[in-house]
Amino acid sequence: MTSAHLDKTMTALADPTRRAILQRLSRGEARVTEIARPFNMSLNAVSKHILILERADLVRRRVEGRDHYMSANAGPLSDAVDWIETYRRSWEQRFDRLDKYLKELQSKKNRTLSKEKDNGRKK
Repeated sequence: MTSAHLDKTMTALADPTRRAILQRLSRGEARVTEIARPFNMSLNAVSKHILILERADLVRRRVEGRDHYMSANAGPLSDAVDWIETYRRSWEQRFDRLDKYLKELQSKKNRTLSKEKDNGRKK
């Protein structure tokens, strides 16, 4: 996935209306008017959101007469997940190393405190 394509995907996913549209389309194809129905905005505004999703290749349009049917396209989502997964693994490794280091520090502190406690009893 190119950087420009990933940018379009992330931009499209950044808006809650567009995520809701994708969620609706995950259940199956729908006409634009059906997609717009639950939103408190004009059909034109919903169409603009759909256009952004189309430019990111997250939805596909099928025209039948005057009706426009939209369907989800999961391909770009898979590419974005792969990109995110790379960074997730990297951060998990860093957190694992940090956790190990903090446990070592805590263990050293506990040993020091134990020695000081033992020394205090010997006096």
